[in-house]
Amino acid sequence: MKFKYLIIAFCIIIIIVILSAVFLPPLISGQLVTANINMFTIPVIIFIALTLAGMTVFLLLNYRLLSLLEREDWPALAYYLEQKVFVKGRYTNRNVKILASSYLIISDYQSVLKLESKAQIARPSVISKNALIFGSARILSGAYDEAASFFRTHREKCNKDIKQWMRWFCGFTSLLSGNFVQAESEFISLAVSSNNALITGLSAYFLSTCSEKKSSNPEKCRNMSDSGKSRVVKSIKNPAGWKTETEKLGTDIHVAIIKRYLDETCKWLFESK
Repeated sequence: MKFKYLIIAFCIIIIIVILSAVFLPPLISGQLVTANINMFTIPVIIFIALTLAGMTVFLLLNYRLLSLLEREDWPALAYYLEQKVFVKGRYTNRNVKILASSYLIISDYQSVLKLESKAQIARPSVISKNALIFGSARILSGAYDEAASFFRTHREKCNKDIKQWMRWFCGFTSLLSGNFVQAESEFISLAVSSNNALITGLSAYFLSTCSEKKSSNPEKCRNMSDSGKSRVVKSIKNPAGWKTETEKLGTDIHVAIIKRYLDETCKWLFESK
């Protein structure tokens, strides 16, 4: 297992460093110099030893979890975390996030909603921290109205890091459910005000390709789309820059859902370049 060998290699390196710090000074220096060196090396040795002990404890406590993650054995991982969460009541942010993601990977959307309902009672804060995951379950299950309602309800409860994404997904799911008025409102607002280039670009793209066709004010829709597009092109410059920004999103489920639209938006933004 790769992570196991990395930890072993790290431990060996740390041990070598500690032994070198202890035995090397007397071999190359006099007694006085050695005493002065030890004044600095002993605190470093203690720090390194504590770090090594901490990593060892972490590995022992999380060995099973890390093993299942590395093997990508999602059913076994889900079962393991169910014991942690439902049986032992450990509704930590990490446990809830990984368990919900495991359910989504194996397309067990009902279990995600079950986890959400239990977490809402046991520890409501983990819902807002993982709102994009719980909302994604509704999208993947085809419950677009429920998804739009979920994003609309929880977007103000989330921290600033994901609030704009919650707003964008509110518009996206409103569009999927046929509520073009709500979708247009969200996309127009984000296209002209978002400080996230990806959200701005996606909003402008959907205004241009989808909402404008159903808009009661297509000219305004088109102008807002052009404004958003201009803002993105000025900040990102080229497709390579867009790709760099998308890679920063990582590989979370909600990112996978919109991967196609991220690629289409890139082509739309830089088609004339």
